[in-house]
Amino acid sequence: MSFQAYLDNVETKTGKTPNDFIKMAAEKNLTEYKDIIAWLKSEYGLGTGHAKAVAYVIQHGAEFELRQTTGTHRDESGTLKLDGKDSK
Repeated sequence: MSFQAYLDNVETKTGKTPNDFIKMAAEKNLTEYKDIIAWLKSEYGLGTGHAKAVAYVIQHGAEFELRQTTGTHRDESGTLKLDGKDSK
C-alpha cells in the first residue's frame, strides 16, 4: 500500500482529511510523535501504520522521500495530497 493510500484509507474510515488532522493537532497543541500516535489510536481507532502515516504529515507536511518506485508500495511522487482523496 502506498503512503497516499494509507492517508486515503484513514479518510474513508474517519471522514477526516490529512489537513483536518493537521488542524486538529495544532488546536490540541500536539507536537510530540508519541502523543499524536496515542491521540489518533484512542480517538479515531487507527492502527499503528495508519496512525504513523497521519503523524508524519502532521509533523512534516506533504513532502516525503520517495523510496518505492515499483510494486504495491509505490508512490507516484514525493508529494502527498492532503486536502482529501476526492479533491482535484
